Amino acid sequence: MLYAPYQEVGPHIPNIPLEDGKVLSGAHAVFGALDSVQSKRWMMWSYKHIAAVASFSAAAYGVIARHRLFAYRVTSLLWGIPLGIETYRASTWLFLRALGAIYLIAFASFGVQAAGLIGSSGILPVADFLRSTREYFGTAAYWNVPTLFWLNASNAGVKTDWIAGICLSVFLLLGVNWRPIRLALFLLYLSIVIAGQVFMTYQWDALLLEAGFLAIFLGSSSVIIRLFRWLLCRFIFLSGAVKLLSGDPSWRSFTALPVHYQTQPLPTSLAWYIYQLPAWFHRASVGFLFFVELVVPFLVLAPRRIRIFAAMAITVLQVLIFLTGNYAFFNILTLSLCLFLLDDLVLGRLLPKKVFDRIPATVTDDRRPHIRNALYGCFAAFVLFVSGFQMVGMFSGLHWRPADAVIRAISPFEIINTYGLFAVMTTSRPEIVIEGSNDGVTWLAYEFKYKPGDLARPPTWVEPHQPRLDWQMWFAALGNYRSDPWIIQFMARLLEGSGDVLRLLGRNPFPDAPPHYIRAMLYEYRFATPAEKKSTGNWWHKELRGVYVPAISLRGQNQ
Repeated sequence: MLYAPYQEVGPHIPNIPLEDGKVLSGAHAVFGALDSVQSKRWMMWSYKHIAAVASFSAAAYGVIARHRLFAYRVTSLLWGIPLGIETYRASTWLFLRALGAIYLIAFASFGVQAAGLIGSSGILPVADFLRSTREYFGTAAYWNVPTLFWLNASNAGVKTDWIAGICLSVFLLLGVNWRPIRLALFLLYLSIVIAGQVFMTYQWDALLLEAGFLAIFLGSSSVIIRLFRWLLCRFIFLSGAVKLLSGDPSWRSFTALPVHYQTQPLPTSLAWYIYQLPAWFHRASVGFLFFVELVVPFLVLAPRRIRIFAAMAITVLQVLIFLTGNYAFFNILTLSLCLFLLDDLVLGRLLPKKVFDRIPATVTDDRRPHIRNALYGCFAAFVLFVSGFQMVGMFSGLHWRPADAVIRAISPFEIINTYGLFAVMTTSRPEIVIEGSNDGVTWLAYEFKYKPGDLARPPTWVEPHQPRLDWQMWFAALGNYRSDPWIIQFMARLLEGSGDVLRLLGRNPFPDAPPHYIRAMLYEYRFATPAEKKSTGNWWHKELRGVYVPAISLRGQNQ
């Protein structure tokens, strides 16, 4: 498409006026041209019906018309050349496939642990949870705890959920992106997150639900793409803001990362090596992290070329996090959201031509476009309203009762969430070691699959899988068993010899029969120094801190 002033082409194209003979000029002409694009028709409507919009548009057009060359250069700098309407056919296509892969990872990862975590002989049986919830809330339980397991909370019901999730995820991954499939995946994973109780309270679970909910509406509307950018902006920015708002001195002094590398829940072996780097490197790393989490989120909402830079910066940070810690599908999901910062012009250069050419065109539903666009607009306004008041509450503590009522009403469904990773840095690494005994004198330790235990075992890569029990043991060690009563239930299952729970562990020191007694000891772990590692071969060093749970038995005998 070529653009030229009407004054130049008018004499040569006599039929350029509209059918009614009118000739549009200025801002009116701009909106008139955009009115031919269905997704842009709201602009002409606003120009015609809102006086302030018409006045501002006319004034802005006058300024630009008097400085065309400067405006052209600024536009070229921010949006690039060639100028035109941005399309996101490839990013939408790629994101839905990526979402299918992430759902597949999430369902499969939970599925292999489901029986031990929430099965009938697991740590926190979902049937017991729903029964107590029903007794507490009454009929309101179905809204406050929205899960399909109200229909069937048996082991078969749990298994049906995650297997169905895997099957539908494969369909989405392969390109069968029907809206009913996206809706079903959201409901199935929401059911698992609710039923998983303390084991499913991680921020990437909430992020997946919010992204999965938005994906239900993903199609031809640019409104949903902008809401995905808003989600990415909120998630990254809030993760940085809470670090400063918490008042944690290690973040403010730029000394948090060396501590983080060895105290995070499941570090990788590479984290040990990066921990040994000089202090200036760690301070620079914190500076880069704050730049990405506090500045780059605003670039996500900026013009095209700046958004591309934002995608690159977020990608670098996510790769570094991936290399040093095991955070399930968090990194993959965040990178997938960055796809909405890249239009078809960018992805057309990055993807093989054969792949790009096979991406189907976005199908636009021409039936009642005004109604559909109005509904999308109302939905976007609702998301901005709720998320905006959530952020105001986080930063200022101010609350508005009507907004709080709406937030409370929708909070069980986790469709609009608050975020903030690692607000306060843990300065030490307490670890719980579970021990069993048959005589109360000789104690043997249970070994977990992934969390630190054996001093000689190196930290391993396990992502995108998330071992939920190993993760939750990290949080339990920061408190006590009274604040984390599930750990008593966990120890009771070990005394019973529950096979489902034992399969969550790496080594059972009592393979023939469960022990008579069990206890939990608390140790302080830290990375071994290079000298210690060289002389002993150990990756970790530990010191006893005391008893976490005194010895217990099924007969209720304390030692």
